[in-house]
Amino acid sequence: MSNSPSTVPRERLSQLREALTEERSLRLGFELVAAPLRFVGFWAAVALPFLYVPLLFGGLESSEFTVFGALLALNALALVLGHNYARS
Repeated sequence: MSNSPSTVPRERLSQLREALTEERSLRLGFELVAAPLRFVGFWAAVALPFLYVPLLFGGLESSEFTVFGALLALNALALVLGHNYARS
């Protein structure tokens, strides 16, 4: 046989180490991307409601309903992105 019984576990261990290293680097890459998105999402969710005030104070006309709806959707997206910000 080309592979003796003592080298097979070493090869398997080497493969497992490579897989774990790749998984860790993927997690690190994900965290490097996710952390700024959480930050921006959190603070956008805090700041966006202040944009509702002038729209609601002046009364919503038919053309402003679209803007108000877009602001609500953007605020919902910011809440989803930034909901874990304080935990990280």
